[in-house]
Amino acid sequence: MSVWLPAAPCTPQDCARHTGAVRAPLPAALRLLAGCGLVLLGVACLPPVRLLGTGPRTRLTQRWARAVVRAFGVRVTVGRHGAAPVAGGELVVANHVSWLDIPLIASVLPGRTVAKSEIRHWPLLGPLAALGGTLFIDRDRLRALPDAVRDIAAALRSGSRVVVFPEGSTWCGRAGGAFRPAVFQAAIDAGATVRPIRIGYRAGPHAPGSAAGAVAFVGADPLAASLWRVVRAAGLTARLDVLPPLPAAGESDRRALARRARSAVLTQMRR
Repeated sequence: MSVWLPAAPCTPQDCARHTGAVRAPLPAALRLLAGCGLVLLGVACLPPVRLLGTGPRTRLTQRWARAVVRAFGVRVTVGRHGAAPVAGGELVVANHVSWLDIPLIASVLPGRTVAKSEIRHWPLLGPLAALGGTLFIDRDRLRALPDAVRDIAAALRSGSRVVVFPEGSTWCGRAGGAFRPAVFQAAIDAGATVRPIRIGYRAGPHAPGSAAGAVAFVGADPLAASLWRVVRAAGLTARLDVLPPLPAAGESDRRALARRARSAVLTQMRR
């Protein structure tokens, strides 16, 4: 098994279930069209947007990403926990639940995402990811790992923000996997800052208990089925907690750094 492709016990049958309110098919279809339309708009507008300065480009990306999440029917709340801005390259690491995680993070901390090479061929999302500077990795080839680490380190040295999901697979949100240490070596090599983020989904803004299963994109779940499940589920809320940064400069143990980042995310998950 590839170091980039750990196994998660979550399956669509066991985990991807919605227990809250449900939209009728017609409003759900309109949500689906709105969300996909905004993604297409992003694909069409990305080339000219890339010509803008960093500030305007960042603000437009944040607004567009937030609009995409809302178009699919998901409300967003953001918590900042002593999360001071940093200078230079920043490695954003988060737990991974859904394809919605990517626009959700982009709505707050847009950056270059590390993604599996298969996403390059997805409809709508694939072309958008490629145009947006996504760093694609071949998770099935262990020999490709050193090159991937070098590419991420180079992006960090250039001052880019790089977003990665170090669990290496999506989980349903009730539990999570270990943070794989390879990507943290890139942060150490580049002397970058590691920014942990916690992502959570609920069936409503004040819904207690377990995570919203409708959002979970796990196992062999087809993308089309996941999209339809999300737009059918009414009242979904996404919560993103931006946690204090962890400096990687001077750190020599990538595994210890990975454990520190995971501990920060898990501590926030238990609150």
